[in-house]
Formats: sequence, C-alpha cells, structure tokens
Amino acid sequence: MQDELKNFDYLTHYKTDAEEFDYFEKRIGPAEHEERRVREVLISQVPKNVKTILDVGCGSGWVAKEFLKKNVEVISLDISKSNPQKVKELYPSQNHYQIVADSFKLPFGSNSIDCVIASEIIEHVVEPKLFLEELFRIVSRDGRLIISTPYKEKIRYVLCIHCNKKTPVNAHLYSFDENILRDLYNRDDLKKFSSVIFGNKALIHLRTHIVLKFLPLSLWLAVDWLANKIYNSPLHIVCVYEKQ
Repeated sequence: MQDELKNFDYLTHYKTDAEEFDYFEKRIGPAEHEERRVREVLISQVPKNVKTILDVGCGSGWVAKEFLKKNVEVISLDISKSNPQKVKELYPSQNHYQIVADSFKLPFGSNSIDCVIASEIIEHVVEPKLFLEELFRIVSRDGRLIISTPYKEKIRYVLCIHCNKKTPVNAHLYSFDENILRDLYNRDDLKKFSSVIFGNKALIHLRTHIVLKFLPLSLWLAVDWLANKIYNSPLHIVCVYEKQ
C-alpha cells in the first residue's frame, strides 16, 4: 500500500471527488448530531479574539457560516473550484475569500494566519507530517492549528472493480490517536499540543441523540466522557497545535 500511495495522484483524485460528491447534502438523525458535535468541539478551540481563519478543505463551508457572523475574515480553501464557489454563493461577505490551492503548497506567507482549521482532512492525505508542517508554517505567532479526524479508526479496504487493487473505504489512508498526532510535529515553534477525544460509539448506535441533542456542548461532553468510562469507544479526536 505504501508503494501505491507514492504514485497516488491526489490532485486529480480530490478535484474529481468534489465534482462527483455532494458536500452540501444535509445529514439527518445520528449522523447530523455526530457532525454537529465535531464542529462544536472545533469551534470551542478557536480563540475568542481571532481575526482570520483559514478553512482547509472547506467542504460545505460551515466555518464561514459560523465565523462570518462574528466579523472574522474567513478564507475558504479547497483543491477544487466547485466547493469554494458554492460556499461563496451560500455565504457572501466582504470578509469571505475563496482560494483554490494545494494544501501542501499554500499561497500564504509564514506566520500570516491567526487560526487554521482542517476538519476531517488529515486522514485523506498521502503525507500527514508534511501536511501538518505546511499548515503550521502559516499560523501566526500565538496562533493555532486545529484539526479533527477519526480516532483510532480501523482502515477498511475494498477491491476496486476498475484496477483490481485494494482501495481504502472513504479514501481514508491513515489512522490516528493523540500520540501519533503529537509526534507528527515536534519543531521548536510548537508551544503546546492538546487534544479532545470524544464521540462514544455506543451512544450513537443507541440513537441517544434524540435526547442528547438538546444538551449544550459542556453537558454533552460530560455525558460522553462518562459513557467512554463505561464502554471505551470514542470515534473522534480534535487536536490543537499552538505556536510560540
């Protein structure tokens, strides 16, 4: 699989992915609640005084939706043209900018962005370490890089009917925990690393969202923490890399 990853044309793949799949489709039920809680945890880690946010792999544009109303400048970045265009149409603002770029070669100067968010992206990239290094390069001093990804995911494969090769489900190439993510970046400009692990699998399967969706994030996290103490099966991790 490592040899195949070296030859993986990720630029073409994710441009095609954006054209073929609807990132703006509304989710319902447990999936909607799970996605909402991931976003809430991400939002809770953004500094209150932030002025600029870069949303890497902007998808449906939820970062723009959340932070434009707080008078924050939001840059929606994607490797495809279609997603940033749709996000701009949904959330027009003089503080909203769209960039089409490769996240391994960001068109920004070093130490230039207050906060960088990469939600559910790192599990898709061929070289996670280089990905993190490039994102952290543009984070301003005292700024933050915030990422989310599945926690200790078991990577599953199917046999592709076109090439007859093993293909990872959902294009998830790597699995992460807090130790792996901490070790991905250890340069001197890292001031602090922290993580939040959450999303109990049992609570999701039992459809407890019917009741728990009414709880504020703090109370929901407390219930989720207790559930993981009883049955340790968290599905998500949010990590924060703070810059010196």
